[in-house]
Amino acid sequence: MRGRHRAIAELHNRRRAVRYRRGMTPDFHSRHLAVVGGLGRLAGADLYSKLVKALSMRGETDRYRLTLEQHGYQRPDGHHTEPADLGGRELYLYDTLGALARADGVLLPCFMSHTCIDALQAEVEVPIVNVMDALARHIDEIGRPRHLGILCTRYVREHRLFERYFPGQTLAYVSHDTHEQVVASAVYGERGLMAGHTHGAIDKLQRACEELLRQGAEVIVPGTSEVAAVAHLLAQRGLPIVDTHQVYVDFALTHPAPHHARTFKLGIVGGIGPAATVDFMQKIVRHTAAERDQDHIRLIVDHNPQIPDRTANLVANGTDPTLALYSACKRLEANGASAVAMPCNTAHAYVERIQPNLATPIVNMLTETVRHIATYCQGHDTVGLLATSGTIASRVYHDAARGSPFNVIVPDDAHQAEVMDAIYGSQGVKAGYTEGRCKQSLLMALEHLVRRGASVVILGCTELPLVLPEHAAFDVAGRTVVLLDPTAILARRCVALAGFTNARATDRPANLARVN
Repeated sequence: MRGRHRAIAELHNRRRAVRYRRGMTPDFHSRHLAVVGGLGRLAGADLYSKLVKALSMRGETDRYRLTLEQHGYQRPDGHHTEPADLGGRELYLYDTLGALARADGVLLPCFMSHTCIDALQAEVEVPIVNVMDALARHIDEIGRPRHLGILCTRYVREHRLFERYFPGQTLAYVSHDTHEQVVASAVYGERGLMAGHTHGAIDKLQRACEELLRQGAEVIVPGTSEVAAVAHLLAQRGLPIVDTHQVYVDFALTHPAPHHARTFKLGIVGGIGPAATVDFMQKIVRHTAAERDQDHIRLIVDHNPQIPDRTANLVANGTDPTLALYSACKRLEANGASAVAMPCNTAHAYVERIQPNLATPIVNMLTETVRHIATYCQGHDTVGLLATSGTIASRVYHDAARGSPFNVIVPDDAHQAEVMDAIYGSQGVKAGYTEGRCKQSLLMALEHLVRRGASVVILGCTELPLVLPEHAAFDVAGRTVVLLDPTAILARRCVALAGFTNARATDRPANLARVN
């Protein structure tokens, strides 16, 4: 697990470095806090008001940017009925929190929503300030009273939200009849708090508080935001009640919401080509040690086969794919990708143009392949490259291998034509073939490289491993050659970056052989 966190931290630092280069450094002199007010406008307004007042009293108004998001949540059962379930709150909150993604922290004045806060936080980037953490710290600071009285909805009680955060305390709740006739009426009734009425509601809530005190409660904690908004009025009547919203505000200002360790998400620029994308995903799955679905890496795939052909651009003045590749990367970045993989060797000719404008690192398949050769293929001084003419013309592999203890050789024109036919021909891999003519053409080019001294050959087009799989000791014309699949190398590297290890498939192909 530590390895996973280190890898994610490494990627996070790389993203910050890219932002710095682009002039996107955060403003450390201001902090942006947002309040989700649409679940209960009165409660949201009360919390926001206390936040403004607290900053004014601290003399820190200029150091904070505040947002009150009042996009209303449409309750399925209306405002005058106590909700029996979340009723779509999770979806509403996901959309609302997504709109607040640039905030440094979000305050969520809704105890029902805090029953699913872990699930929410796992899906959104913006840190949610946890009101229950605020209350737990406050209760500790006031001497950790043993008996707490809780005024909350049925849903919050049934889901044992307070039991999770106060395991050492005795919790008291009002009786069923008191809840229905007094508390629910005070909050949701036609003359209740949700309808904007206070006086009669306060009388009812006082009765509920007195029942909790008779049960031995030393402190009363509002577990619904509408009650929290009037806690000061109950306190004026001598009741030992916590002003939950004030506690929440003070906590948010003194304990910035931690940026939770993000779940690693691998973004994949797909469709270049389609079969190679599926092959790469299969290799990610194969190289991940997992006992259940939830153990696998989260993938975000932008599968766009309409991205212009890379080779056609590099060798024949075809449409430039730079913008389409960049757009795909930006969409993956916007969806929270921790890193981006492009399972297309030729597409890496455009990485230098794209990466400076991204905050998310592209895991470079070519440099990973060269690193793999330097680590695991020591003693092999001639490496053959089977790739598209675009990859060869761009010399991206030669550039990646510059300074390495091996030379890269490519086929002559005649055999390169065989490689291109194996990939693009009417019976080639892109047309759906993996046997027959395409395989024979590829074997001819492979034998040509081996006869010229190659003892390691890179299958440098992601379609080629669909014809000739990675092999540690492949026999070619009586000679042994190592076939390397950059797609598999990239997959293993991405698995490692995610912090996963797999005893079944290490980074090193089994039984690496020297040339005979």
